[in-house]
This record gives sequence, structure tokens and C-alpha cells, in this order.
Amino acid sequence: MSLAPIALFVYNRLEHLEKTINALQNNILALDSELYIFSDGAKDEKSSEQVNKIRKYIKTISEFKKIIVIEREKNLGLANSIISGVTEVINKYGKIIVLEDDMVTSRYFLKYMNEALEYYENEDRVISIHGYIYPVKKELPNTFFMKGADCWGWATWKRGWDLFEHDGKKLLQELENKKLTYEFDFNGSYIYIDILKAQVTGINSSWAIRWYASAFLKDRLTLYPGKSLVQNIGLDGIGTHCKITNVYDSNLADNRIKIDCISLKENKSARKQIEKYFRSISSNRKGFWHKIRNNIKRIIKNA
Repeated sequence: MSLAPIALFVYNRLEHLEKTINALQNNILALDSELYIFSDGAKDEKSSEQVNKIRKYIKTISEFKKIIVIEREKNLGLANSIISGVTEVINKYGKIIVLEDDMVTSRYFLKYMNEALEYYENEDRVISIHGYIYPVKKELPNTFFMKGADCWGWATWKRGWDLFEHDGKKLLQELENKKLTYEFDFNGSYIYIDILKAQVTGINSSWAIRWYASAFLKDRLTLYPGKSLVQNIGLDGIGTHCKITNVYDSNLADNRIKIDCISLKENKSARKQIEKYFRSISSNRKGFWHKIRNNIKRIIKNA
């Protein structure tokens, strides 16, 4: 099996990065994997000290087959950093595993990712592999498909990434014209369409919402594990793009997740469980969501 290179995107959170690296080093296949580390440039003088600490730490990392560090001179921002970095690596290798500096992985993460990448390499309908799954109440299948794509520990091939549409406005118009906004929002249980509108109007620069929309509109599938192989530790208020919350916390899988032969179609039951989960957390975030929606409507009105 030819292993996919890992692309890790880092900025200024040393404590988070150390935990991410420690977990990744403990992965089966780590010693046989190439690790690309993309270090974004400092946004301002205040951030410069932390970025320098990150770059000093990066130079001490070992226990991978090869480590390639790319230090950006200027601050690209998360979206541009990921889009350019993924494109660079995937054009060279044809496939990629992607992590950010606040994602702690199960030791079986790389094995699952590489086995799934190999198994579905020639299935054009499968656009990506994902490592995180929400903490739903009912037990999920060992692996299953859902329409779209995701962003917390993922992998894809060049044929998948080639479908990424940069233009959020184009994606939004197509979703609206095809009357797919309700389905895109998991039957109204989450605010994905509002996040896309926020990207279009400049409130955020999210690459992830464009990745999801690109895959969704092409009717592509992403493979998910029944138990999470990724835990996002960055939802502690320190990061630039996330609020403090623990509603997404999942227990990491402590066993290998086998790649089985399953139907090449969306698992409606699993999707329903995730929809129920979204509805269960929405009651605690209604005020936040309402504020986002009002801000988007105000900006569009004044544009």
C-alpha cells in the first residue's frame, strides 16, 4: 500500500500543536508516513512571537519517514493556507490526508485513512474520507457514506479536490436555484447555508463550507467511521474561528476500523441520527445562530 502524505496546517497555538503531534506520532504507520507542515506567517507583531515558537518547535519533531516544513512569509489565513497547501501536495502525490493543529487522532487514524483511500481510489462517486463523527446517541455502522464533504481530519484524491469550487456565490446560487438549501442544512437542523452566505458576504473566509457545497452539488459521497478517530481540541475560545463549546466532543476509537464492502449510497439512517444530534444542540445555540442570520441579512441588504 502506497501511503498518502499528511498535510498539517499550523499557526500560533503551541499547546494544541504539541498534543496533535504527540497523538500523530503514536499512530500506526506514522514512521512510514511523510509529513508536510504548513506554517502560516504572522498576522501582526503580536502574533509573531507565537509563530516563532511554533517554528522552533517544528524543527524538533521526529518519528515520521520524512518531514517537510513550509514556512509562509506572509499571513495567508486559514482558508488560503489550506487551499494552496492541499493543492500543492495533491498535485505532486495524487492523494492527501489533511489535519489542522488542534486535532488529536486515535492511533488507528492513519491506518483507516490509508486503507480507505486505497479501497475507494477508483470509485468516482466517493470524494473523500473523514475521520471525525459526531457524538450521536445511537450506535452507527462501522463505516457509512453521507453526501457532501467534511473538514475535521479528512483525506481525498486529486480527482476529488479538482471538484472544489472556490466561488461561494456560484455555489450558493446553484443551491438556491435547485431548491437544495433545506437538504443542505440537514433538513433545517444546522446553519450550513447561513455559513455559506457569510462566506459570500465576507463575514468569514471558510474553505470548509465551499468544500462541503462543492461535493454536495456534485452528488458525491464521503466515507465516515462509526466511531470517531479525531477529537477537535481547539473549541476552547483560543482559536480564531471557533467559540467555546464541548458539544462536539467524541470518544476516540480504541480499535481499528475495518474498511468493509458497503453500498455506494448515502446511509439515510446515519444521516437521520446526525440530524437529530444537530437539533439537540441547536436549542443551546439559537441565540448565536439568530445573531449570525441577522448579521448576514443586514450586510446583504446594505451591499
